[in-house]
Amino acid sequence: MKAMVLAAGEGRRLRPLTDRLPKPMVPLAGRPLLEYTLRWLRRHGIEELVINLHHQPEVIRSHFGDGAALGLRIHYSFERELLGTAGAFKPVTRCFQDGAFLIMYGDNLTNCDLSRLVALHHTKGATATVAVFYRQDVTQSGMVALDGADRITHFVERPQPEEACSHWVSAGIIVAEPALLGYIPPGDFSDLGRDVLPAALAAGEPLYGYRMSESLWWVDSLEEYQSVDRQMRTGGIAL
Repeated sequence: MKAMVLAAGEGRRLRPLTDRLPKPMVPLAGRPLLEYTLRWLRRHGIEELVINLHHQPEVIRSHFGDGAALGLRIHYSFERELLGTAGAFKPVTRCFQDGAFLIMYGDNLTNCDLSRLVALHHTKGATATVAVFYRQDVTQSGMVALDGADRITHFVERPQPEEACSHWVSAGIIVAEPALLGYIPPGDFSDLGRDVLPAALAAGEPLYGYRMSESLWWVDSLEEYQSVDRQMRTGGIAL
């Protein structure tokens, strides 16, 4: 299985850390956040991946190179203008036409059991399976509503409080079939949560959720970053 790691974000809420670093390269306990993700992918048997780049792209290229040091084959897709989490696939669609693949948001940290996620995806015969994480406040995330069989019934990106009907949110980890890419709309910029997943749901595609019992750590603000870094340095988070 191949992976697409989305790493083009500017991380404006993490400034000044991200003035000269892409958000996925902020250091946690002495290593870039993205390095933990790539090592996690390799542990789960993924050997080939694409990383999209935009802000300070050479920081990522120079650190990881072709990926050989981590047992990976890394390809890069540079975006002069941001294309969004779905638009990022347009230059590299051909790389993801030969079977199920993984989409991973490069600015999250997790110990999700990817093998279980992939197994559920194949068991359900899903077009896409989204790892979902329980979160009290869903208004800053992609809210996912599920039925009793874990089929996704609603997906709303950053819902208003009155729209909230679930406490499950997308963890930014998705196993998908090539058919999902057919829902990327025309135009340069598009988003998985706002455009692609809702369109696939509306078309009746079988989308499922993997309810995580594992952990997920966000580093979207300086406060969250400092907390995660401190926990990693003191052994509170072990990856």
